[in-house]
Amino acid sequence: MKKFIVAFCALLALSQPAFAAERIVLGVTPFPAHEIASVAKDVLAKEGYDLKIVEFTDFVQPNLALEDKSLDANFFQHVPYLENMKSEKKLDIVPLVKVHLLPIGIYSQKIKSLNDVPDRAVVALPSDPTNGFRAYKLLEREGLLKMKPGNKLTALDIVENPKKLKIIELEAPQLPRTLPDTTISVINMNFAVDAGLDPTKEALALEAGDSPYAVVLACRGGDEDSAKIKALAKALNSPEVKKFITEKLSAKGVIPAF
Repeated sequence: MKKFIVAFCALLALSQPAFAAERIVLGVTPFPAHEIASVAKDVLAKEGYDLKIVEFTDFVQPNLALEDKSLDANFFQHVPYLENMKSEKKLDIVPLVKVHLLPIGIYSQKIKSLNDVPDRAVVALPSDPTNGFRAYKLLEREGLLKMKPGNKLTALDIVENPKKLKIIELEAPQLPRTLPDTTISVINMNFAVDAGLDPTKEALALEAGDSPYAVVLACRGGDEDSAKIKALAKALNSPEVKKFITEKLSAKGVIPAF
């Protein structure tokens, strides 16, 4: 009789629906956000959440997808970029926690040092306002340009251009492909690494570690207090994620921001 009861209970357990973990849909860009999110996915699984990671290859669609509720959150941008896009697109998106910093860098296939930049060299850099600002400030730091004071910079804001550099502004994902045709290109780290470049070995200059442009988790306004968004934020700031960035990504220039 006991054997029958045990067998019946086992059969009853198998017939019950399995516990369904709550789904969180997170938009990311390829490197290193995807890799970091994958570590957070394992952390969240222990808390009863299933993290679905959706990869984007540009800086515009992840915010539009978040706004139209295709995503629960995204993880790819710094706050200055988010604030600019919110203003332009009238988006209700809020930043939550800082996760990592991706220093922007200067790369070349034609020279080995910025001391070798010739007169009338072709220079490509990001066209979006915030990453363009970072690029111009890095070029200024390296003595190649002098810019007007301000928080938004374009080629019209160049005060001094002693080498008469030819500036080309392009969408950030296109910049690695410009290297054969430019003297130097200023490239966001995620796109540089995705194109096979090694920032720690190949960058002629990198943004300083105290840059304010840390990559953040973001969600729709009003969702920041939901249980699953809080769990996601905690996972992305977990010891496991910090260890992963420090041990696996620091050699490529990625810096923890928490």
